[in-house]
Amino acid sequence: MKIGIIGTGAIGGTIAKKMAVAGHNVKVNNSGDVAKLNARAEELGVLASTLKDVVKDVDVIILSVPTIAIPTIPKDLLANVPENVIVVDTSNYYPFRDADIEEIKNGKVESVWISEQLGRPVIKAFNNLLAETLENGGKEPGAEDRIAMAVAGDDAEAKKVIAGLINDAGYDVVDSGDLSESWRHQPGTPAYCTELNAEELKQALADGIKEDAPSIRDKAIAGLSSLPSYPSHPDVVKFNRALFQKNPKSV
Repeated sequence: MKIGIIGTGAIGGTIAKKMAVAGHNVKVNNSGDVAKLNARAEELGVLASTLKDVVKDVDVIILSVPTIAIPTIPKDLLANVPENVIVVDTSNYYPFRDADIEEIKNGKVESVWISEQLGRPVIKAFNNLLAETLENGGKEPGAEDRIAMAVAGDDAEAKKVIAGLINDAGYDVVDSGDLSESWRHQPGTPAYCTELNAEELKQALADGIKEDAPSIRDKAIAGLSSLPSYPSHPDVVKFNRALFQKNPKSV
């Protein structure tokens, strides 16, 4: 499969590397200069591309940039991209980083807002795991306690395609519903960065409370930021699980 990825940070870069290892044809672009882009692409084992070309002749476009960067994407970037090309949004909205986006603050689902900014449908995926989990937590299909990832979107066939890529990356998939339901695996919910298997993730998605998510998200950031030193990866997962009494793995 031909995949274009915009953004090569902790999430985008890991996706690029995993997709290349799985045998997909991957090209990437980021906001760095040509030298930095070329070096990053070589590090990941993929091809560097201009922003204009990264969306050409591909089956899937993955946007892995901060929410605040979405409006900076050229309005015509996707104008000539065929409708059957799947666009994936991996972002998570954090006000301290992404500033105040009034529509999201007033309750609009983050990926719905992003879809509106882009002017085309998106699939929400690769957003509910920590970067280290995504990089190192994958297992073969059928493995015990294989970690699961949530996928949301309005196109069932497109979700199946992305589910295949997630499987290639080493994770099970849980369909969380239409794009309007993607809030269920955004920050501040039991499904977000808690490393659950498929059955546990289904329960966590059902247990999320939309109105409570922003305050829990901010509480989590404040709590982690107040620690004398940043916790280890297992401790972050444990912290996230403990935010929710009903989380299947709360301690």
